[in-house]
Amino acid sequence: MHRDSLGFAQAIEAGAVNLMTAGRGIVHSERAGDDYLQHSKLHGIQSWMALPEALAEIDPEFLHYPATALPELSLHGVTIRVIIGEAHGYQSPVKTYSPMLYLECQMPAGTSLTLPACQEQLAAYVVSGEIEAEGNKLAAGVLAVAANNAGISVTAVSNSRVMILGGTSLGKRYIWWNFVTHNQERMEQAKRDWLEGRFGKVPGDDEFIPLPD
Repeated sequence: MHRDSLGFAQAIEAGAVNLMTAGRGIVHSERAGDDYLQHSKLHGIQSWMALPEALAEIDPEFLHYPATALPELSLHGVTIRVIIGEAHGYQSPVKTYSPMLYLECQMPAGTSLTLPACQEQLAAYVVSGEIEAEGNKLAAGVLAVAANNAGISVTAVSNSRVMILGGTSLGKRYIWWNFVTHNQERMEQAKRDWLEGRFGKVPGDDEFIPLPD
């Protein structure tokens, strides 16, 4: 169950997208829901996407997209869900702030998928199964990154689930704890703001987590 300082409360649902834009700052929690005892396992991917520098301080936002809102297609035996961006004429409704692509690909053994250099940066992440890329076999948990401005081609060695992700480079970012910024001074300000309680509160979840030492 997602809750945040904007007042949103939204269950994390299979196949759906919860898109939280932090901007100038947001506080959120993710807790086991009331149905935890019936469904005690959760398998998902949490992806962090950088904002362009000019939009780094925009207002925070939360958007929910149900699984039925995401387009799906079949290509050469591969089932593709377009989570973000556009692929083969199918456009996702998920909001973006810079050019990017995010696909979920169900690949039966022996099927192949080739993407042209449609983004400046492209990569394939193996969620389950095993794939082959450029003669290299890649197991679950491995990320294969294409050369800049190059396409990517993968073949499923076994039944596999693969995430294809890509986009335009936005430059260097600093990550510390739950804070991400392009500016070290802004990072220090965020730390002070957290310590001094200037972030918002999450309705119904008042636990305060101190900064790491």
